Amino acid sequence: MTGEEKNMTTPLIIAHRGASALAPENTMAAFQLAHTLGADGIELDVMLSKDEELVVIHDATVDRTTNGSGRVNEIKWRTLRELDAGRAFSVQYQGERLPSLAEVYEHFGKKLLINVELKNYASPFDQLTQKVIKLTVDFGLADSVILSSFNPLNLSRAKRQMKKIQCGLLTFPASAGALLRGAVGRIFPYDALHPYYSDVDEKLIKRMHALGRKVNVWTVDDPDQLRRLRDLGADAVICNDPKAAREVLEGV
Repeated sequence: MTGEEKNMTTPLIIAHRGASALAPENTMAAFQLAHTLGADGIELDVMLSKDEELVVIHDATVDRTTNGSGRVNEIKWRTLRELDAGRAFSVQYQGERLPSLAEVYEHFGKKLLINVELKNYASPFDQLTQKVIKLTVDFGLADSVILSSFNPLNLSRAKRQMKKIQCGLLTFPASAGALLRGAVGRIFPYDALHPYYSDVDEKLIKRMHALGRKVNVWTVDDPDQLRRLRDLGADAVICNDPKAAREVLEGV
């Protein structure tokens, strides 16, 4: 591809779990840092606590990222709220708490694009999708929130509840995600494909764009891959260090 043929439009930069290379993932500190560093959006994970609060956390348990132990859906919000979600990353962030989705919306709604991954893979028939949509509507953020999931049924459920909500279909790398990137995925309603970066080529992007769907790529920090995806015309890249990604993507 020659320089004249390249699509030099810079894709949106979405900070993966916030600026998670620089601050504890899925915390207000990581989201604030992403905003400060000029990210266009943030990606986060949400699931239900035992008392059905919308908790921002990636893992099914609190063990890896906090000083607590146990499954998120077996712990009440008031207990989750007391956990230290920063000390495992760095003493600098000791005392950082798990946020609720409402807190994130309150602080960053209308400031950033917010990509909410629905993390109810172990309980796909719970009320997570419905509750996230209700909260999104309550905050007036339907135009700046993307609901994403590896489970396309979550997206079908979301579209039935609110047709105009933006949905992103996450796909696993390589052969594990091939069917959803192809023919099977077409039967589900979604506005953007969220593929793993190594699965993205010119053919995929052209096919999605022809269908009126965007391509938001996860999770990529390698400079060469960032440039490749920019030149192919990816709509957004999900990365761990938004400042570094910006410098690469806006460079020559």
